[in-house]
Amino acid sequence: MKTSLSWIKSYVPDLDVTVQEYIDRMTLTGTKVEGYEKLDTDLDKIVVGRIEKMEKHPDADKLLVCQVNVGNETVQIVTGATNVKEGDKIPIVLVGGSVAGNKDGVKTAGGMKIKAGQLRGVESFGMMCSIEELGSTPEMYPEAPEDGIYIFPEETEIGIDAVAALGLRDVVFEYEITSNRVDCYSVLGIALESAATFGKPFYPPEVIKVGNQEDVNDYLKVTVEDSKLCPRFCARVIKNVTIKPSPFWLQRRLSALGIRPINNLVDITNYIMEEYGQPMHAYNLELIARQHIVVKRAKDGETFTTLDGQKRELDDEVLMICDGEKAIGIAGIMGGENTMITDDVSTVALEVACFDGVNIRTSSKRIGLRTDASGKFEKGLDPQSAFLAMERACQLVEELGVGEVVGGIIDVSEELKEPTKVLLNADKINTMLGTEISHAQMVDYLLPLGFSYDAGSNEVTVPSSRKDVTRIADLAEEVARYFGYDNIPTTLPTGEATAGKISFKMQVEKVARTVAEHAGFSESMSYSFESPKVFERLLFESDSTLRKGVEISNPLGEDYSIMRTSTIHGMLTSLATNYNRRNKDVRLYEMGNVYLPHQLPIQELPDERMQFTLGMYGEGDFFTMKGVVEEFLDKAGLFEARNYQPDSGKPFLHPGRQANIEYQGKILGFLGELHPAVAANYKIGQRVYLAVLDMPVVDVFATFDRKYQGIARFPSITRDLSMTIDKQVMVGTIEKVIYEKGEDYLEECTLFDVYEGEQIQEGFKSVAYSLTFRSKEKTLEEADIARDMNEILAGLETIGAELRR
Repeated sequence: MKTSLSWIKSYVPDLDVTVQEYIDRMTLTGTKVEGYEKLDTDLDKIVVGRIEKMEKHPDADKLLVCQVNVGNETVQIVTGATNVKEGDKIPIVLVGGSVAGNKDGVKTAGGMKIKAGQLRGVESFGMMCSIEELGSTPEMYPEAPEDGIYIFPEETEIGIDAVAALGLRDVVFEYEITSNRVDCYSVLGIALESAATFGKPFYPPEVIKVGNQEDVNDYLKVTVEDSKLCPRFCARVIKNVTIKPSPFWLQRRLSALGIRPINNLVDITNYIMEEYGQPMHAYNLELIARQHIVVKRAKDGETFTTLDGQKRELDDEVLMICDGEKAIGIAGIMGGENTMITDDVSTVALEVACFDGVNIRTSSKRIGLRTDASGKFEKGLDPQSAFLAMERACQLVEELGVGEVVGGIIDVSEELKEPTKVLLNADKINTMLGTEISHAQMVDYLLPLGFSYDAGSNEVTVPSSRKDVTRIADLAEEVARYFGYDNIPTTLPTGEATAGKISFKMQVEKVARTVAEHAGFSESMSYSFESPKVFERLLFESDSTLRKGVEISNPLGEDYSIMRTSTIHGMLTSLATNYNRRNKDVRLYEMGNVYLPHQLPIQELPDERMQFTLGMYGEGDFFTMKGVVEEFLDKAGLFEARNYQPDSGKPFLHPGRQANIEYQGKILGFLGELHPAVAANYKIGQRVYLAVLDMPVVDVFATFDRKYQGIARFPSITRDLSMTIDKQVMVGTIEKVIYEKGEDYLEECTLFDVYEGEQIQEGFKSVAYSLTFRSKEKTLEEADIARDMNEILAGLETIGAELRR
């Protein structure tokens, strides 16, 4: 949002501040000034002069020697300009002054100093200026010649400041307005904030109702078929239209904001859009079929040619302005080529409407067209302002002699919403802010902003333009803004003491990170967006549920078109990058979500599941990775026996070196060696080991409750146990039997040898354990140990184990 200081001062005439004061105070009260431009930068000692006499240069055919009256003296200037003559009033920069530097049409810093000099032996004491040398362009000054000296109107006074006469003694401020402050997307809104900030009176334009004795309904009919998308539509008719240039002041106000003046009618619509923040549109009434405007949705596949000559493809979500036969405009975005205003127009229909902001935004994106009007409509404009903006526009139409306004107004609207009322509780506001502001002072802060106060009910009535104020917290913000954030004292928080800590879920994740980092893993991060092509690289089966990803409606590209269902691709990509950069031993971990849809197409949010992913190559093997997983599960309180099932069925893992991690019948995740084919797909020339733990399942079993156990009072007894067993039987199964059968006194079971060789029957292996027994109540005797050992041996026989003698 931009405003010029001179435009603001037309509503706040007593505003007398420096540029820096304005920036600082406005920013502190919440209307942040992002930047500014002084239009008269580098323009100095430039006055209006009149050419009294012109003679040819004695030694140059293309130069002229001019005597120029600059008010208090006549100066001689040599020029090569071809568009000036005696009697013309032009901008003259005097000796010692400066003009704007200009390179390829762009204003440059520093300007250009003017000195006295000689041109072909004739002295020259100044320079005549083009509009470009004054820091502007012919686009913003339509009366200026394309290539030549600017010529002032005949009535311009000689000797006055030419920069001021051109309206360039001005400053343009650019604001960063939050989307909830719709009122500040207008010059009037910014001016009101300025008046309240500096404590000055605010004088909005006095709107006078105009119109002849005719009835607008005799000229035009309006039907709104979708009142939800168009809660208000106002229309008036102007006849006997005369198209001509706008007055100087109107052109200057628009051009200061970067809006090119076109003609009096179009300029008025642009002026109202900036002044009230309310876009409006003008139609050639003679081209509106049956003089009937219909507001309705477009049809799927319908096309429409907009004012810029582009054909747009529409659907039934786009709201259209139509006449009795055809579409004539895209509501809130751009009018149509078929009813555009031309210089020979005689009767015009003016439209000021309020459209649904969300629909305008989505329609703008859908058809690929965003305009100044759509940018304002999508914020959600106030329906109340439409009527006032129309009256103001018609007032300007008659004041500027554009045409004759037909009496009456067509106003199609839903029942307008009652103004919001909020109870003014000064004590509660002071508690929120930590201040001691009086009730009366709060009222004084609110009244200049357009709020009204009822002392009887102690209620504040919110202006309809302030949609951001709905409750007492919002009133507290308004009070804080004008009391001054820098004046709010520092106070300690009040209330009951609370013990702050992270959530249980985050505690478990913190343990995972700590264990991984202590084991030499570095944290990595990868995108949540992936390409469907990764499924082929990871060898996922064609019917795998992991292929069913949530598609992104506006992806950055095909490589980021779905939400990931597995973290493996991101981890392998990071490992591959390190491998190809010749890092020898790499260990990485990631804590990130996968997104699993409940059904496709999605009808509800997908299941977001946090995954603890570990990946490594170089030093270490399958059992190194298993050890890291075991360490984490121990630290997370999953103390009971964990099972590792080799039939995990992960196609991207080596078929003989993978396992599911089970705990109390639930699968916590998996680990294994990467399949060689997948490693080749990622161009990794070493064995890669991966582990993935599903944190929501881990959280179910995790605990940080620890029970103290004293130092053992009685000695332990150790027995070694060696057996042969089918090599397909896992040591986890053996240990489960040993712990179950030796539950009376068995304290620890440690595997210390696994052997396969000539002395062992083919298909079998030798497994040896060290068993530690201890009692908390007595010193164990041989009979106690023998009883447990017999139970253990009997149990091992049930799984085919044979004791080695």
